[in-house]
Amino acid sequence: MAATNQTSFNNPKFTVPVNDVEQQTSLELEAVKEFDYSKRSQWLRAAVLGANDGLVSTASLMMGVGAVKQDIKAMILTGFAGLVAGACSMAIGEFVSVYSQLDIELAQMKRDKERGTDHEDQNKEDEKEDLPNPLQAAAASALAFSLGAMVPLLAASFIRDYKVRVGVVVGAVTLALIVFGWLGAILGKAPLVRSSVRVLIGGWIAMAITFGLTKLIGSSGL
Repeated sequence: MAATNQTSFNNPKFTVPVNDVEQQTSLELEAVKEFDYSKRSQWLRAAVLGANDGLVSTASLMMGVGAVKQDIKAMILTGFAGLVAGACSMAIGEFVSVYSQLDIELAQMKRDKERGTDHEDQNKEDEKEDLPNPLQAAAASALAFSLGAMVPLLAASFIRDYKVRVGVVVGAVTLALIVFGWLGAILGKAPLVRSSVRVLIGGWIAMAITFGLTKLIGSSGL
């Protein structure tokens, strides 16, 4: 009888799969890390795109005004006005968009509570922490846009000669476009060279079109 009990106790069916538990725990931790990284990368990529918008739009405005007015004051005032207007527009647009998303998620949480399908208290706290923050999103968008817009402004601020000023602005914007394209490619896991070249060419086209059309309208006497 004792032998039978010992044989049953040593049966492989009663062994604890320690390796499987450790492997599952490791996979769960890696999933959490990957999730956190994906959330951070989305925010960073949005910041890079916002900075790129500020860079291209402000530089294009400055190049457009510089096509008809060569004095430094006109270019700087135009760039500053573009920075303020663009940052405010980005902030307001992001605030409205994220606030709409917040209303939708709060309404869904209310419906779940009324149906009695809400989770435990800890899950409720996690859901509240994950809710979007409209003010934070608006501030981040405005800041990112402003940082990008500062590149052409700073490049043109201390150069009196018109041709040199335009060349420096184009050079600074070109370098910044390459950097933003490279960062966007890394965060978006896209090909580095192709993404950087695409962003660079897009910025050049925007500045060239603005410069050319403004020059055409200015020369026609309108």
